[in-house]
Amino acid sequence: MRKINVSRIRDVVEELCLKANFELRKDILDAIRSALKKETHRRAKDILKTLIENAHIARTNSIAICQDTGMVFVYIEIGQDIRLTGGNLRKAINDGVRKAYSRGYLRKSVVSDHFFRANTKTNTPAVIVTEIVDGDKIRIAVSPKGFGSENKSRIKMLKPTASVEEMKAFIIDVVKEAGPDACPPFVLGVGIGGTFDMASGLAKRALLKPIDSVNPDKRLARLEKELTKEINSLGMGPMALGGKTTVLGVNMLEYPTHIAGFPVAVNVSCHATRSASGIL
Repeated sequence: MRKINVSRIRDVVEELCLKANFELRKDILDAIRSALKKETHRRAKDILKTLIENAHIARTNSIAICQDTGMVFVYIEIGQDIRLTGGNLRKAINDGVRKAYSRGYLRKSVVSDHFFRANTKTNTPAVIVTEIVDGDKIRIAVSPKGFGSENKSRIKMLKPTASVEEMKAFIIDVVKEAGPDACPPFVLGVGIGGTFDMASGLAKRALLKPIDSVNPDKRLARLEKELTKEINSLGMGPMALGGKTTVLGVNMLEYPTHIAGFPVAVNVSCHATRSASGIL
């Protein structure tokens, strides 16, 4: 059995938090560049150029891509042939987040009390999801998600008799409602199935997938393309000021559900969809 000290996880989380906040994902940046080539609206072109310039400045100067440096979502897959040593896993992850946000001079946005809004001043605790998988490796994905877009995310418990078109209509309505508040062009994570909580979790995890990857499920791959095309035909465009690019990509994940259920969750993410991953 392979042993891993949790201090190594802490250090990886720290570096991933900094990378995610300073370096826009290549797939996202490539999608913005591609959108710029296709765009014909002058204002939309100017906005896309600004987003590209912003990403360059952030990466070059090691400063935040967006002033909302998010609440950190950590998804960690732990091989069942690993034994963790040296302390508590959850504490190690939160220590990594705390160190990164202090070291990187990143805004600390987490409050411990929902009514009096007391800031924890560390950007912790993070939202941590762990999964036990085969093997002796640990894969860590970190996503600092801002709440301008998070607040526009929605879930709906559709009737089990709902059609694919009804599901698509719900997703498109979420985009329309989000409008300029969530800083388009968007990336959408869509979770289908499971239970109420699992659908939202799938939607969140879908945002970790590269938007230029091909969904192995042919049905979902087709739906992703259809939704991308239909949403971009709305004409909302960058920052909802008009244009061809309202969404950069749609990623979908699915899980079996109950005979009486059809949960669908949409996790809206802005043009600065940030994440970074590593393997131990």
